Amino acid sequence: MNFELTQSQRGIMTAAREFAIKEFDPQLALELEKKHEFPKALYKKAASLGFVAPYVDEAYGGDGLSILENVLIVEEFCRADSSIGLAIDLAALPCKFLYRYGNHDQKTRYLSKITSGEFGAAIALTEPDHGSDITSMDTIATRKNGSYRLSGTKTFITNGTIADFYTVLCQTDPDAFPKYKGMSILIVDRDMIGKNFQVNELGEKMGIRLTSSAELVFDDLEVPAKNVLGEAGKGFYQAMGFFEESKIEIAAQAVGLAQGAFDMAYQYAKERKQFGKPIACFQAMQHKFVDMYLKIENARNLVYKAAFKFDQGQRDHRAAALAKYYAANIANEVAYDAMQVFGGYGYFQEYKVERYYRDARILSIYEGTAEIQKNIIGTSLFPNLT
Repeated sequence: MNFELTQSQRGIMTAAREFAIKEFDPQLALELEKKHEFPKALYKKAASLGFVAPYVDEAYGGDGLSILENVLIVEEFCRADSSIGLAIDLAALPCKFLYRYGNHDQKTRYLSKITSGEFGAAIALTEPDHGSDITSMDTIATRKNGSYRLSGTKTFITNGTIADFYTVLCQTDPDAFPKYKGMSILIVDRDMIGKNFQVNELGEKMGIRLTSSAELVFDDLEVPAKNVLGEAGKGFYQAMGFFEESKIEIAAQAVGLAQGAFDMAYQYAKERKQFGKPIACFQAMQHKFVDMYLKIENARNLVYKAAFKFDQGQRDHRAAALAKYYAANIANEVAYDAMQVFGGYGYFQEYKVERYYRDARILSIYEGTAEIQKNIIGTSLFPNLT
């Protein structure tokens, strides 16, 4: 068992770190946050250097990297700046649907525009009455004259107002039993927005303010049958496969954010003096850093292991759930402790640790709540019990 990254992987990590440190200006992040604006120029620049969806095959504009190598990039981006790093990663996350399950035509139409930074996308799974439970959908698409008629509402859709296309989970076979066997994913293009498709910003939120969070309302929207992702009736299974991979990426976001908060607190503790010496000299403070360091190391190992297993073709739901659950939790804990190191200063926007603290909270909610991850882990431990 080798715990060392390869020379190539270390190079990828270093390149991502150097780019993020140079380009992710904290003042820019704060300005974009106040304007609730996506960092489009940085997204395109990151894409031009191969940092956006790098796991996509070269035939569709990617570099054919592994999931572990993608994790390294995501970690470094979120370490350098939580808001910018999360925004860039979330805009490309939906392309996993196209890459894993789309046909050649669908991949050709969309993937190269993601990897080039021309397009951002959104995942539309969550409904007002169906958050964690996606075995039942109120959004319905009825087949009619060679196309689908889509009606229903999706909510909490990340990047909803800026996405160039949406992957929408809906019920296409109302008679299927159980219901989830009759679900499909439809690709809905931005240019379909109009009378039968409305996108509404949900308003101000606690963190990840460089992203949009929106409500999508479909009212008998006509969607071409060619926009069914892969095969009709496979939507639920596609979503489950997507989550298995996306949870690893969210966990990488969490590790990066935690490391970034740790870095800021570490530097501050060496510079801030009380009672005539740096606060890092005090044993109570050192113990706090030991706890943070240990949590980050444990989380990173879980995330790398889950990514490695995925790259080896091992679809391990428990490994992905463990990584997501633990990394998201420790990101919240480390951000809290890092802010505590700053004391009253950390409460002000001048020190970006407060932004890491706010951004961290979503990590235990989106892509499957902490409670859902514990359900998955618990079920895996007791597989023969109902």
